[in-house]
Amino acid sequence: MQQIRIPRKGPSAAISAPRPSRDAAEAALVEHYPALVRLAHLVLPPSLGRQRRVLAAHAVVQRALPRGGPARAGALPRPRGPREEAHAWLRARVVTGALTARELRPAALALPRVTGLRLFPRAGGGDELALDRALAAVAPEVRAALALTLLEGLGPEETTALLAGAGVTAPHRALDAAARLRATVPGDPAALLRGPEFDPCTVHLRPTDLLRRRRRGRAAALAAALLLAALPAAGALRADAPAPVPAAAAPDPAADPAALLRADPERWADTSRVDFTAWPARGDRTRDTALLGRALTAWAGDGVRTETTPRTSAAPPAGPPALLYAGETDGAAVVLLHDGVRLARYTEPPAGAPALVLARADDADVTTAASVVLARTGAGTRYLLAPWIAEAGVRDLAAPAAAARELAVAPDGVTPPVPAPRPAGAGGCGGTTVLQLRSSARIVEDHAFLVADLGGLGPAHLSWTPLPAPGVPSRQPREATGPLGLAAWARSGCLLGPLRDSGVRSVNRWEYAEQQLPERAGRALWVCARAETWEGTGRADVVLETPARAPETARPLLTVPDTAACGRFGQDVLAGGPWTSPSGARYLLAAGSRHVVGITAGGAVRARAQGRVFAARAPGAGAAVLDGRLADGGLLRGWTAAGG
Repeated sequence: MQQIRIPRKGPSAAISAPRPSRDAAEAALVEHYPALVRLAHLVLPPSLGRQRRVLAAHAVVQRALPRGGPARAGALPRPRGPREEAHAWLRARVVTGALTARELRPAALALPRVTGLRLFPRAGGGDELALDRALAAVAPEVRAALALTLLEGLGPEETTALLAGAGVTAPHRALDAAARLRATVPGDPAALLRGPEFDPCTVHLRPTDLLRRRRRGRAAALAAALLLAALPAAGALRADAPAPVPAAAAPDPAADPAALLRADPERWADTSRVDFTAWPARGDRTRDTALLGRALTAWAGDGVRTETTPRTSAAPPAGPPALLYAGETDGAAVVLLHDGVRLARYTEPPAGAPALVLARADDADVTTAASVVLARTGAGTRYLLAPWIAEAGVRDLAAPAAAARELAVAPDGVTPPVPAPRPAGAGGCGGTTVLQLRSSARIVEDHAFLVADLGGLGPAHLSWTPLPAPGVPSRQPREATGPLGLAAWARSGCLLGPLRDSGVRSVNRWEYAEQQLPERAGRALWVCARAETWEGTGRADVVLETPARAPETARPLLTVPDTAACGRFGQDVLAGGPWTSPSGARYLLAAGSRHVVGITAGGAVRARAQGRVFAARAPGAGAAVLDGRLADGGLLRGWTAAGG
């Protein structure tokens, strides 16, 4: 196991309060130990992995006790009493140690040390996972600023002074970045950080790979015996022995099967990067160098028929890719590779020419890297599931009340063929078959999600953002596996068909407004379904869901391509279109998102309304123009469907 060196240097001169006595420091350490370890754990880099990060957090705190004679410093306000003084001094030591911790050679032993066991904090839910990913994406000083303000209750001046004393060159920028992070993550960050998911003092224990340890032990013993046997022979060699013959030039590593990267089978359970880089090599032909060589040669561009998803490069990999799978699937040999940015699936069918499919896979996560399409045949679609998927089932979006049908997944992660959805009836769009997957509790608890095969290699993640309750902050996208989420997607399943083969990675159904229809015709729901692609563009489909329209015949009121609207970077939306009442009267309806406080219509319909919804008679044909007024005084140009 690699070791972590925790620097023994004390805090800089900016740490407030004099160095406490050892007795006072020990008392404060015992009293505040869990909070100090949690603080160190949050600041330490997530790239250490979960076990090493937990051990390093304890090491940082245990090495924070003072050594040597007294020393004074004073950049922060003095604490009120000796016990607070000792606590503040230790806190500064812990932050400094966590910010400067670095990896060393195995000879640099850091305690505590655990052999034969993996230990990690309890896994959380979707909000905890989102916060953990956000923390991993920022600098250590930003995590320190967030922890000091939320967990330790320090004010801005105290936080910036402590960070400056710990060697941070721009503490004010770290504090501002922490504030932005706090505003963008879902849920209450303070409550989440105080939960067991971020507590390195309450951990789960699991054994390491016992079989691999045993094999390594036998291999080490054999290597030692061979070394001892070789020593006499080495001593008998003449000093003037001829130089060895130079070896032949090494082949291109990117095309060499022996250079393929293979992840540790347990890496997915001990990394903060839960994506394709954590997939191990699986399948019964992972040692078939001839097959792997043909797959690499095909990717190098030897004339094999190649398909790519939109805006995916067909260039050969820059270095050795990772091997994810090699085996037999429905009579064909299949090899799945990953170069850090793209997935490549090489297929040798029983009859016919080999084929290569390339697809973008950069910035994948626990959901978008959860499954890959291995093959599509007349019997259905066969998937390869990520190693962190603990349960898998199939459901029809059009039947939200029906239970998911369990999939019998093979030990290597391959599913049986999933039948195609039912054909469309008259005026309908047909059924939509999706996978319902559940992540292992070793990485996140109670996390189930939906993915839909929309062509290409990676199924798209389906999420749902319901209407916020009055007076409640806007909600974040959530998994659509509950009864309400499934019922919502049953009304939007028809939107998925047109997205096929367009490189979609995720689709979120956002219910952004509700409206009482004129003439007491019931309640309508305004929905914007945003499809995100792997290469960054987005498409928004706006739907007006009315009581008289059957879900299977629902069609978008309007579609906006290449837009940021209805997403994280386009949260203000205004859309409208024509509607005919049961009496036959024509209206122009419109609705805006939560920041819209007024709507004005011009052109064929001239009217004005206060609030987020709009309804006006539209006696004749012609184009209407919508403008919205935002709460901050800004203007928002609306979308208007044809005929409005």
